[in-house]
Amino acid sequence: MSSAHLSSGKLNIGLVQEQAKKQLLNLLEKCDGTKAIICDKSLAGPIGVVGKSNLRQEHDVVKVIPLCSGRLQPTDVANVIFITRPHLHLMDLIAEKVHGEEGTRPEKKFHLFFVPRKSLLCEKKLQNRGVYGSFTLFEEFACDLFPFDSDLVSMELSGAFNEFYLENDPTCLYQVAQAIQSLQRLYGRIPKVTGRGPAANKVWELMKRLHREEEDVKTDGTQTPLIEHLLLLDRSVDLLSPLVTQLTYEGLIDEIFGINDTTVELPAEKFHDSDDSPTVLPLDKKEQIILNSGEELFAEIRDKNFNGVGPVLSRKAKVISSQFDERHGDKSVQEIKQFVARLPHMLATKQSLARHTTIAEMIKEVTDSNNFLEALQTEQELLNCIETDKPNSYIEDMIAQQQPLLKVLRLLCIQSLTNSGLKPKLLDYYKREIVQTYGYQHLPSLINLEKAGLLRPQQPVRQYAVLRKALRLTVEDESEVTPRDISYVHSVYAPLSVRLAEQLVQPNGWQGLNDVLGLLPGPTVSTNLQTLSSTPARRNSITSEDSTSESTRLVLVFFIGGCTYAEISALRFLSLQEDSNVEFVVGTTKLINGNSFITSLMEDLERN
Repeated sequence: MSSAHLSSGKLNIGLVQEQAKKQLLNLLEKCDGTKAIICDKSLAGPIGVVGKSNLRQEHDVVKVIPLCSGRLQPTDVANVIFITRPHLHLMDLIAEKVHGEEGTRPEKKFHLFFVPRKSLLCEKKLQNRGVYGSFTLFEEFACDLFPFDSDLVSMELSGAFNEFYLENDPTCLYQVAQAIQSLQRLYGRIPKVTGRGPAANKVWELMKRLHREEEDVKTDGTQTPLIEHLLLLDRSVDLLSPLVTQLTYEGLIDEIFGINDTTVELPAEKFHDSDDSPTVLPLDKKEQIILNSGEELFAEIRDKNFNGVGPVLSRKAKVISSQFDERHGDKSVQEIKQFVARLPHMLATKQSLARHTTIAEMIKEVTDSNNFLEALQTEQELLNCIETDKPNSYIEDMIAQQQPLLKVLRLLCIQSLTNSGLKPKLLDYYKREIVQTYGYQHLPSLINLEKAGLLRPQQPVRQYAVLRKALRLTVEDESEVTPRDISYVHSVYAPLSVRLAEQLVQPNGWQGLNDVLGLLPGPTVSTNLQTLSSTPARRNSITSEDSTSESTRLVLVFFIGGCTYAEISALRFLSLQEDSNVEFVVGTTKLINGNSFITSLMEDLERN
């Protein structure tokens, strides 16, 4: 699939891809001869987004291999290039590969590209393992952001939230500040910055420091700022939204099957008719499906509540059927030529329709199940503050039935957050039940969730109850098919993060929300970045505060600690409103869902 969709928005995200691609190709050109790339698993997808297979082939890349334990696969190449995050445990894997090649013929040249920055600690680790001198090149692939769609860029830093809040390591925040700085080089300096939360405040402080170090930030060409406003949203300000079940089409694909780097892997036999394919496909054969706005049908249904997807697919099927029926009957030569010209697009649409009908059927099997419906009902009761202050019978039943611990913890954290914490006696009861049922090895994970603020003793002020009322976080009787409010993405719940973004672009901004903001953690950032510059950027109708132009204003919402597809859908919904002259672009450290958010916290402590 082409990358044309990256340039289809008001902000040309294709520039991010072009910059990253140029850097990668420049690095590859430093290595003469055939090449094998060994890629950190977390970077395999993002690197694939930047460097398409045909580009790699043009630069003598024979194969791309994931970085894992064991010896290097036999391959006849002149260069072995490691592309990796600067993590110490990955240096052990790299050293193992290099040691495994000692004495082999022909000898290979080894190169190491760090993403996005070099690490002295990693280089020291390689010295200690005795392989530092084996490398010909140590380079930086300074790619801070990966382009995922026309309104979405991601750093793909999976541990940003954990590192800052659990390990007190602010390195990831420096990387966020650098990523935003790189966007400003492409699109101009952003005039206004607003944010909330401890991490957002630190990122802002780092942005000011970077600005002082790089006083004259160069932009491509002489354009004035394209992005009017930057909203820094610290994930700790809204821990609830990632845990709530996403009910948009794309959100449910991510919830049930998992989307990685805009790609989902599904059983191949679901997409191949046995009549068309006489060969029997292996049971573990996967079909990789790319999900982005480059596909016309997916762009139309991705942000809809799942209950609104069926009517669209049905309508499309009727349209396609009628278009193919046009080939019957008497036609003039001109009409036949017109039909033939439209045929490729019609066939592509038919294939797309079949693919998404199959995916929708697979989702419906899950969403119609009793387990899904009962969990969803319990979740929505908790969101509406119904009996959040006592043991939840459904959660108790899940524990008694030894259902997957991840599902239990996700609902338990929702109860804790909607009740502004649990009474100490109730919290101890839940912990005891989980430890006795699932094993004492999970006690560190419970401690980790408590440290992160997802499970906690009850606070004197019922923050969620106040926020729910003040910001309309729950909305009853909202239409899922023709919605008028962002709450449609969860059927009853409007993400707090998006409510804050929605309020920010109102004429009065966050004024009048002081009492509400006081319930959220950390300080508020509210400033004009241009005041830091001795040579303010020229302003145009997009950025001028006193402009009467109806030009669409661009707001970059940057989530520090990850965001969900449902939150992105809600922001797109706001952009598409008739009375809106604001368009949102999303940046994030990582795309997450409730399962991955909880799992990362569990794995982090257990690994340490």
